[in-house]
Amino acid sequence: MPELTNISQNESAEELAEAIYYATILTNPYIPITPTAKQATLLKSRVREILYGGAAGGGKSVALLMAALQYVEKPTYNALLVRRTYGMLAQPGALMDLAAEWLQGKDIRWDKVENMITFPSGAQLKFGYLKSDADKDQYQGANYHFIGVDELTQFEETQYTWLMSRNRAPVSDKNIPLRMWAASNPGGRGHVWVKQRFLIEGADNGRRFIVAKLDDNPYLSYDEYSATLNNLDPTTRQQLLLGNWDAVAGGGYFRRPWFDIVKEAPADAVRVRSWDLAATPPTPTAPDPDWTAGASIAMKDGVYYITDIKRTRSTPQQVEALIRQTAQLDGARVPVLLEEEPGSSGKQTTDYYRRIVLPNYIFKGIRATGPKETRIAIVSSHAEVGNIKLVEGKWINDFLDESELYPEGHDDALDAVAQGMLFLQQRGPRNRVAWI
Repeated sequence: MPELTNISQNESAEELAEAIYYATILTNPYIPITPTAKQATLLKSRVREILYGGAAGGGKSVALLMAALQYVEKPTYNALLVRRTYGMLAQPGALMDLAAEWLQGKDIRWDKVENMITFPSGAQLKFGYLKSDADKDQYQGANYHFIGVDELTQFEETQYTWLMSRNRAPVSDKNIPLRMWAASNPGGRGHVWVKQRFLIEGADNGRRFIVAKLDDNPYLSYDEYSATLNNLDPTTRQQLLLGNWDAVAGGGYFRRPWFDIVKEAPADAVRVRSWDLAATPPTPTAPDPDWTAGASIAMKDGVYYITDIKRTRSTPQQVEALIRQTAQLDGARVPVLLEEEPGSSGKQTTDYYRRIVLPNYIFKGIRATGPKETRIAIVSSHAEVGNIKLVEGKWINDFLDESELYPEGHDDALDAVAQGMLFLQQRGPRNRVAWI
């Protein structure tokens, strides 16, 4: 590993960062992989306090281990990697397991009792945990140039700030930076304080938040890992797949038990198909765009039956084909609603669908009135008292996920439902609709 003393301090800040990165990371014999672009951004940083990550699969633990190994050629260097419990440190694939894999056959001494690695230079890396106040004793009097806290949202704020008191060094070690770096996904017991400390007030207090998501990590298959995360509940999926710090469990508007599931809607109920348009397929840089959603709603005697919801993320041409085919399946007697966006482009879209896409169907462009939140709140009030029934179908779980997460996440199906219900309310008595 090149000596840091050979790096000229007369270089620009950017040149100096690149030179240190080359000397401490790219030529470091204890780091067997090349950092991703986002990991490199972290490892070049001179900011003392950083939160790295956001979504699952962004390479957070790997980044912390590389950072901990960055200055091990310095005899006085001390680093600490921390998880909430020892079990979290020792489980397969976690920090100690990863370090053992990287350092196998290297000239190091590993004290398995103290969970301490000593390098030929004399530098040390300790693996620690902080489950309770009693665990603080193992760090009393210790000084660490680097403290890496993995999964920060599993900690209390007081535990984190206490650990910061150990992030110190003698004046003689001025060439080794002091760093208090953490990695985490959203969620967990510490979600609120971590978000406040780094995302809300961080920039004003010299702290930095570096976003790293699944698509930033070329070592993982985006399609396979995201498919695994899709099995999670909607809140956790938003947090882990998208790194959404605003996603919290139970938005308060809807609860799953509010919706009765029935076999079918009354045969003489009045029906409508309501569409909320979007036309952006997912991409690696925008993996979670809005959906085009079309809700089929029936109404009788003040009770609403959602009989089906179509959802797609497709090109405009594919969306047109889906809307046309759905109208054919619904039948010519079921009116089709489309929200008309403000301005001339909205009128043009409505006119295009009326003349070209659905010329043989009852079609109406609907100009939205009032805030979206108000319209969806009306849906919520009907659901809470049992006025909305769901007709059995494969679409139900996706709709319940969206509803329970609202106002975070997507609201496309809810918007389509709100539009259809409002139209049914305004067009006639509870058991019939006068189409004009």
